[in-house]
Parts: sequence; C-alpha cells; structure tokens
Amino acid sequence: MKRKGLYFLIALALGGVGAVHAQDNTAAAAGSSATSAPAWPNGFDDRWYVAPTVGGFYNDSDRNTHSRQIFYGLSVGKFIAPNVSVELFVDRTKRDADSDVFGQGNKWSSNAYGVSARYFFGDANSWRPYLMGGVMGDYHHNPFDRSWAPAAQAGVGVSKSITDSTDFRVEAAYRYDWDDKTQPAKNGYGDWYLGFSLVAKLGSVPAPAAAPTPPPPAAPDCSKQFRNGVNLCDNKCPDLPEGTIVGPDGCPQKVVIDLKGVNFKFDRPKKGETNIEPALAAPSSDSMAILDQAVDTLKRYPQVKVMVAGYTDSVGKPAYNQGLSERRAQIVYNYLTSHGVDASRLEGPVGHGENDPIDSNKTDSGRARNRRTELQVQQ
Repeated sequence: MKRKGLYFLIALALGGVGAVHAQDNTAAAAGSSATSAPAWPNGFDDRWYVAPTVGGFYNDSDRNTHSRQIFYGLSVGKFIAPNVSVELFVDRTKRDADSDVFGQGNKWSSNAYGVSARYFFGDANSWRPYLMGGVMGDYHHNPFDRSWAPAAQAGVGVSKSITDSTDFRVEAAYRYDWDDKTQPAKNGYGDWYLGFSLVAKLGSVPAPAAAPTPPPPAAPDCSKQFRNGVNLCDNKCPDLPEGTIVGPDGCPQKVVIDLKGVNFKFDRPKKGETNIEPALAAPSSDSMAILDQAVDTLKRYPQVKVMVAGYTDSVGKPAYNQGLSERRAQIVYNYLTSHGVDASRLEGPVGHGENDPIDSNKTDSGRARNRRTELQVQQ
C-alpha cells in the first residue's frame, strides 16, 4: 500500500468521526429528555464502524532495525454479538534499518492486511477491557527482499464510549511474523506494539422503544360534583376552598388586570408628584381610560384583591430605578383609592425596579412598555 493512500484513508475516517460527532450533538439537542435505551434491531449496537489507528512498535532485535518505530492503520468492522467484534484491518510500519546490515539510509517497510476478533467484558457504556486475536499477511519491502509472509497477533486492550457513535480504545499486543526471506539467517520475528484508535460508528442511533401505554383508569361518576365552578372530573385542584379564582383545570390562576397601555414618561413621576395624568405617556387620555376600566372591574368583583406593582426600564442605576418603580406603584394605588376602591383590597404598593421586563430594553418602544404598573390578582 502506498503511504499517501493510507494517509488519505485515515483522513477520510477521521472526517467521518467529525461527522458522527456533529450527528450525536444534533440528536442530543433534539432528544435530550429521552432516558430509555435505543431499540437496536438485534439487541446490541451492530453498526459498521471505521477505526483509524496510530501507535508504536517495539521491534524484535533480530530485525536489525531501530527498536522503536511508529505505525498507523485503518480497520473496518462491526459487532456480531454483544461482546464480540470482527474487523478487517490494514497497517503500515516503516523501520529504519541498521546501516551495517542493510546499508546506509535503507528502510524496511511492512504492510499488514488481516482480520482480527475482539472479546469485550462489561457493559457497552462503561470501560470495557477486551482480548484480541488476529491473523494477517505481511508484505515486506526492503533492500534484500520484496515478499509476503504470514503473521499472527494476540493482545489486550480497553475501550470507552465517548458518544453514542464514537469509542476510544488503547491496545497492547504481540505480533509474530514468519518472515524467513528478508534475512536468510533469520526465521521469524516477534514484535510488541501499543496502538490508539478512534472507533467511529456509521449510521444513526435508533429511537428508544416506546413504553407500553397503561390502561386508562375507570372514570368516576362526578357529573354533578363541582368545586369553584369546575367539574371534579376535570378539576386538578379539588381541595381548594370555594371562592378561589381558578382556571379551566380548577387550579389557582394568576390573573393580571390588564393595564397594558398605561405607560409612564421617562423618569416620571418625580418625587412628591401626586397628579397621575402629567406623568403618563402621551396620549394620557388613553391611559386614563384604561385606569377607569380597572376601577370599574374592581367594583364589579368585590371579592378580588390585587397587588399594585410598579416597574421601570433599565436606564439609570438600579437603586434609583427601584425608587422610581415604587413611586409609579404608589401613584396608581392613590388613583384607585381616590376613585372608590377600598384600600383593604389593595396590597402594596411595591416596586420591582428594572426587573421582569416585558419587552426589550434595547429599543425606545420596548423601554416605554417596561415603564408600567400592574394589578396582580391575589388568591
């Protein structure tokens, strides 16, 4: 195998790893709430995978080469059982030959083509030690010979899942090469190697199996039973006292008497200002009409109590805005009581400063909406 061709295959495999990572991140963002296991058709992850590998060889001294060399390779495989995988692999080692045996500047390269099997222990999502065995053909290229020789290997390793589609593994193994042609006086070489691999699984992860739907409970006969005006068959909060303001499900409902449109001028009211109309944003007549509607609503529903709350935009210091929001709540509170709403039905007034904006503080119109008061119905 040409070195550039193997480089290309490894680069292509690493590109696939990146694509799988992107696929995993998208799937996680779309289904982060899923907690059940994927529904693999055979009960385990049997997708094909590619595994680019890089590592180091500790060469047999009888090779008459440098003792340590780098190797790189590529595997394609899949699991055939929950704990067993089978791979086809190719790898290349280029050794620096001893000059007193092979001549100055000569190399000894070996390309291995083979099949290997691994037996894993433990759960697929944890650290998994494994045993490995394999057979191959080695093609040797050196100044003395260009030929094939059989070889076999055995080793141990450990694998760990990084994502749903990517594993990392480290492997140490012994490889014996029955090469008797490169050096006629030698008949076989035993090398050790340590390899590091990224295992990129191809294809998508299946969706978790849907949990069986339990049978619906028998519906009680409560057609004539109500609490706060909601039928008990539909009431999710049946223990609330009568007279509680609730929503369609019978549970407490936070209601705001709508003062939308009652907005204040910038930095108004001033300290000591008691007349509300000059402090309102133009046209003030629209805001006054909304306030009068709120007075009418409170008079028609005497059981309703409200909290009078004021707010500001984010311009200015927080401490100043807190005081300004309190003045806004106070001037609306005074308007309600002066128009016949009993003070016992009003809580506050309270100011929330620039907290809880209802629009963006980055625009004039948004800041104008944030300069407001609310009448928050109390349960």
